[in-house]
Amino acid sequence: MNAFQFILAGTLAAATPFLLAALGELVVERAGVLNLGVEGLMAFGAVLAFVIVYHGGGHLLGFVAAGAGGAMLSLIFAFVAIGFRANQVAAGLAIGILGQGLSALFGKSYEALTVPGIAKIGIPGLSQIPVVGTLFVQDIVVWLSLVVTLAIWAVFAYSKTGLIVRAVGENPKAAHAIGYPVIAVRVAAVAFGGTMAGFAGAYAAVVYTPLWADGMIAGRGWIAIALVVFGTWLTGRIFLGACLFGAVSLMGLAAQATGVNIPSQLLASLPYLVTILVLGIISADRRLLKLNGVASLGEPFER
Repeated sequence: MNAFQFILAGTLAAATPFLLAALGELVVERAGVLNLGVEGLMAFGAVLAFVIVYHGGGHLLGFVAAGAGGAMLSLIFAFVAIGFRANQVAAGLAIGILGQGLSALFGKSYEALTVPGIAKIGIPGLSQIPVVGTLFVQDIVVWLSLVVTLAIWAVFAYSKTGLIVRAVGENPKAAHAIGYPVIAVRVAAVAFGGTMAGFAGAYAAVVYTPLWADGMIAGRGWIAIALVVFGTWLTGRIFLGACLFGAVSLMGLAAQATGVNIPSQLLASLPYLVTILVLGIISADRRLLKLNGVASLGEPFER
């Protein structure tokens, strides 16, 4: 397998943690809430999934526990930021630090241990195509993440539920005036975002890299938050951005495998350098941000 085939085969899998977390944060921000604790939610979900799978509970139970753990921490954030109308930036950072601290505590005795991965599923016919066929051989979580991406796009584009979430995010007072439960919608969106972040952490710990190491999330949560801005709050662009960052994260490994004489630290920093560059370009286009942005993002709601 050459470098191109390696990157092509692994892009979707590498993109999945970014994609799952970013889709959850998209729903949260569309409801008008800014949760900066995604990194900690992913870390907490990762350690829960790893511990359960390591002790024989199975990958499905591990994902369920990770989603529940992420939802639990995110509801603490909702209780503080939505219930008491605390500053959402400060509350999100606090929850993120809490999640990372809990992951370090629970994962301390599992350092450098491994768990079995899961088998990959190829699409008949497409997986036999020369060169690009490896793109169509992925694990079940990758395929499900694509389904979730389409589902979230359809909900926001065509359903009443998506319209209500967007209304709550754009003008919560107007949404409340016509009878929509703003607080309940925002809490539900935050819980969904926490669940997705937990799933993203679980995938990183028990599927993509099935071992435990403290700090293994390594900034993926922050990149997921940046992806929402990168995608200008549109599902399709977030998916493309996740694939871009997934491919960039593999380029360092491919370069090392081909013997390119570049320091490994520089190669490892590529996703973060790309994040800074892309956000700078996107932020320069104020019209695009204003067109698709959420008007009441980060603003507390008072009845």
